[in-house]
Amino acid sequence: MVPLSFAGRNFSALPSGALWWPERSALLVADLHLEKASWFARLGQLLPPHDSHATLSLVSADLDATQARAVFCLGDSFHDRFGCDRLPTAARALLTALTEATDWVWITGNHDAGFIDHCGGRIEEELVEDGIVLRHEAELGEARPEMSGHFHPKLRLKARGRHVSRRCFVASETKLILPAYGAFTGGLDAGHPEIVKKVGADAAALVPVSDRLLRFPIAA
Repeated sequence: MVPLSFAGRNFSALPSGALWWPERSALLVADLHLEKASWFARLGQLLPPHDSHATLSLVSADLDATQARAVFCLGDSFHDRFGCDRLPTAARALLTALTEATDWVWITGNHDAGFIDHCGGRIEEELVEDGIVLRHEAELGEARPEMSGHFHPKLRLKARGRHVSRRCFVASETKLILPAYGAFTGGLDAGHPEIVKKVGADAAALVPVSDRLLRFPIAA
């Protein structure tokens, strides 16, 4: 875990893309996209059906590492509103065990809006925790500190003749966008105009590496 400061609070960024909030004993994750593979399978694109269990196993490992008592999922936790219905037995059992062991909050996103069956936990459109707004997509004009997901930010660089892509956080003074946590998710360049429009050109991509947080101005 690597220290990350935002809005005057102390957090830790995990290599998985999760954020640990010690003052709230909470783990924050965004864009799990559970059952994305089965959604594609229904369209005739057959993919390995293990993405949900892999993602939930990673959540379980991060909970063990942090001993978090609460989990905030920042939207698009399922790839569609019926994703939970399609969870394989083992994945459903694991998710149910996790939601029973923690104060688990599902914040709805554009993919999973209107979902009902969620294997425990509670559903919210957005929350305010210690003055920080937790929602799925960053909102223009929001003056309060805000954490969100939605964009799946990735830092893409060319180093020593090789193209490197790493999931990253994107942060400005008042906005923090988390990377996609799911095992089967793509990513949008951290400097993409849609991200810059939300966070401002003075924002930076933050990449946790070993014991430090690398910072790359997105304007560069």
